[in-house]
Amino acid sequence: MPGGDYVGSDVCSECHEEKFEQILPSKHAQMNDLRAPFAREGCESCHGRGESHAMSEGESMDGIIVFGPDSPVAPRQQNAQCLDCHQDTERMFWQGSPHDSADLVCSSCHLIHQPDGVLRKTREVEVCVTCHTAVRAQLYKASAHPIRHGQITCTDCHGPHGTAGPRSLKRLTLNQQCYRCHAEKRGPFLWEHEPVSEACNACHYPHGSNYPALLVRRAPMLCQQCHQVTGGSHAGHINEKYDWAGGHTRFLVGASCLNCHSKVHGSNHPSGAALAR
Repeated sequence: MPGGDYVGSDVCSECHEEKFEQILPSKHAQMNDLRAPFAREGCESCHGRGESHAMSEGESMDGIIVFGPDSPVAPRQQNAQCLDCHQDTERMFWQGSPHDSADLVCSSCHLIHQPDGVLRKTREVEVCVTCHTAVRAQLYKASAHPIRHGQITCTDCHGPHGTAGPRSLKRLTLNQQCYRCHAEKRGPFLWEHEPVSEACNACHYPHGSNYPALLVRRAPMLCQQCHQVTGGSHAGHINEKYDWAGGHTRFLVGASCLNCHSKVHGSNHPSGAALAR
């Protein structure tokens, strides 16, 4: 066998005393839990057989699995050690997930010998934005989900180990994910607004925006992406009530389209065909 035979954790601790002391309080080191590595072969349950390594006083790395993004051991071999035990439903979509496809190793996010920061809600976002730097910037925009304030975290919406939904969302569609918190927008409505039922991100950025309410544009420019005002029934918005002295219309500038069409997500009012009530 690669690495020779098992030598026991006591031998490992002679050289790796600091690492050994760090892991003792963790779940992995509980001898009375048959699921824990230390209840089987101790350190070697994860790091491989250590006889060759110990006999050579650390010169030989034959059979030894070193964890971390800078390890010479292939990411899939590292992750296989973790997945040998962690095979619950949280990991069923790992194969082929974005993090797996990027050759991310478990130890890039998780700590084993120290308290695992990513498992604490107060540290989770800090770990995620280490790689997702664009999201970090969006969280500090004028309008953003309260992620940096600790009211929600990345895993409230995303499954880091992979999901059946797009972009590792926990629900099968973006709208279903948004409706978990914004249930009042779900409908069904008597009068539907088609972009709303199609995809929330047609109008909103999910992480942050410099426009109010996470909008991708400020109204009325957002509305005018679909509702052209150069002719037809919408032309009256330009001509009617036009302030020739000031050069603007109260419909499209000041309070924008939402001044009248306040039920923009949908309306159940019998007279709400124009989403105005």
